[in-house]
Amino acid sequence: MSARGIIHIDLDAFYASVEQLRHPELRNRPVIVGGADAGDGKAHLARGVVSAASYEVREYGVRSAMPLRTALRLCPHAVVVPVDFAAYRAASSSVFAIAREYTPLIEPLSLDEAYLDVTGSVLRFGLAAHIAAEMRDRILAECGLHASFGVASCKTVAKVASELRKPRGFVVVEPGDEAAFLAPLPLRALPGLGPATEEGLRSGFGITTLGQLAGLQLEALQRRVGQVHGRSVWERARGIDSSPVVLPGRPRSISREETFFSDVDWRPALHERLGTLSADVGARLRKGGWTARTVTIKVRYADFTTISRQVSLPDPTAADSDIRDAGLGLFEAAWSGAKIRLLGVGVSSLEEAAQLDLFTRPNAERLDRTMDALRARFGSAAIRRGAGRDLRDLDWRGDDLRSPS
Repeated sequence: MSARGIIHIDLDAFYASVEQLRHPELRNRPVIVGGADAGDGKAHLARGVVSAASYEVREYGVRSAMPLRTALRLCPHAVVVPVDFAAYRAASSSVFAIAREYTPLIEPLSLDEAYLDVTGSVLRFGLAAHIAAEMRDRILAECGLHASFGVASCKTVAKVASELRKPRGFVVVEPGDEAAFLAPLPLRALPGLGPATEEGLRSGFGITTLGQLAGLQLEALQRRVGQVHGRSVWERARGIDSSPVVLPGRPRSISREETFFSDVDWRPALHERLGTLSADVGARLRKGGWTARTVTIKVRYADFTTISRQVSLPDPTAADSDIRDAGLGLFEAAWSGAKIRLLGVGVSSLEEAAQLDLFTRPNAERLDRTMDALRARFGSAAIRRGAGRDLRDLDWRGDDLRSPS
């Protein structure tokens, strides 16, 4: 049987590249994407973190997740633009529309990263490396964006390859060369091998490369890092990975978080924000055709102490009021009264929603769906429970980056 053709595509400095594409005056300048729009098209810096950094600003040591104020101390002349997920979703959609012309087997990891299985496409489009090269050129010509590509016979090696020569990297690992390609690379290059495992391997066996890891006795490795994890890293260090490219399905969770411009300890305002966050989560559930059994809240205080609480509901729900009421109960039981920096609401244990007609749905969900329709027609600010304002400084997490379609 012929080897699989797996491509890993990773758009380079994606958010920053989209902003440079939208605003030509930012090209070749150090650009930081982060913070919310303060209302005048500029980023609010007091609470923000770096969501993305152009390669021009990375030369100064600026990295994602760094506080904006720290980033600006490192590069005072950097241009900071607020996050605009609508623009990034649109750019991502245009890129992956090109990818879908070559294969339907696409596993998105985020807006800017995905695995493609092109094994079944080679008769029509040529070898996997040719497909990747053609996509690279089309993405630049049609979308104006650069991407790094890794091409291999499995997901692990393809991802390592795409990371090797960023930006605008293009690395092909031929079938049979996987172990030799990985051998000289540092342990941390292996996806899923974190700092704790790396330190355990270094202190326990004195090894620093994937070739040395591949040469260990499996049983000794498993005694050190566990049976399942030990076998996983040992096999993948040898370039052995049969995991398939998985089409996206129901997410594990949906969540919304808001970082406030200034710390809040006024109970009515916090209750309002919980309601608005819950409504956003509920709308995502209904749009996806899901219900949820577990509600979670997240509270980060002004001193950065963070707590989370969750509760399981007696019945799965997609109703805003059910999520809000559960969240409020958790909040009141957990809140210390101190000022809050960030508030979040999430749901998990998702299920496919029952197919009920308009008249057999619970009243609360019927009302929610009516409001969903009004917002879809007249805009997100058209109607909200309790006349709450729209979310202004919204942090998006994990499954929330999936396409809403």
